[in-house]
Amino acid sequence: MLQRFDERNRDLIVNIGGRLVHRDEAGVSPFDSSVQGGDAVWEGLRVYEGRIFGLTAHLDRLRSSALALAFTSIPSHAEIIDEMRRTLEANSMRDGVHIRLTLTRGLKVTSGMDPRLNQAGPTLIVLAEHKPPVYDRSGLTLMTSSVRRPPPDCLDPKIHHANLIPSILAKIEANAAQADDALMLDTRGFIAETNATHVFGVWNGALVTSRLVACPEGITRETILALCGDLGIACEVRDWSLTELYRADEVFCTGTMGELAGVTTVDGRTIGAGEVGPMTQRLAKAYTAHAREHAEPILD
Repeated sequence: MLQRFDERNRDLIVNIGGRLVHRDEAGVSPFDSSVQGGDAVWEGLRVYEGRIFGLTAHLDRLRSSALALAFTSIPSHAEIIDEMRRTLEANSMRDGVHIRLTLTRGLKVTSGMDPRLNQAGPTLIVLAEHKPPVYDRSGLTLMTSSVRRPPPDCLDPKIHHANLIPSILAKIEANAAQADDALMLDTRGFIAETNATHVFGVWNGALVTSRLVACPEGITRETILALCGDLGIACEVRDWSLTELYRADEVFCTGTMGELAGVTTVDGRTIGAGEVGPMTQRLAKAYTAHAREHAEPILD
């Protein structure tokens, strides 16, 4: 799975600290904390016809992550929404849009790790792109990475931080194996997530997904769990192993950027019938309808 350049994004206007500039003129200071040490938090949001699904939940998670990292200043939800609105309007965007929202600790007076060196900030970056769901709906191929997701006593996954080196290393392995993405385990050998998404398995019409031990809280994940309750579909949240996944009837991934995407091959093993299964298709359809119906307005 390789994302490709969308010609509609050639002249994007991006928002850096409240400044709306052409993508080719955008810049972040070398003294910004995101450059110095990946000291930032982020969210991915999807725009449906001038509305954003899970808007409040995403901003709550952004704020929670910033609080965990002891940011001394955090913009209000209203301030962030205003900057996202300005960015969307500057690009005449209303639908089929993905927003990458990044909040850094801000600018340091000199290079260094100490947050006390930050005397200006934070820096809010709003990148809105024309981008439909990125995964091939005909079925994904995964491989299991050697890179493990850490437990909370090493680095709590509830902090949605911008230091994504483990995910990038796992993705490098997936690329080398000619897989779409990498499946990542926790330090005990149980399934955590992929390098970019949460993972669900299906057996006999019932679902299972990982506990929030080594994977982050997911807005799409929570929505699927809620939809299962509404639709009367059994879903268990527990530790599960690669062996269980290999023998699942269906496997699918969830995330804002890709919504729901079926998995047909893992580590050279065919999952189920080797095609996107009926449960995945049912939940994908239900999720899309739910996201559009319950998205929160951001544009007039």
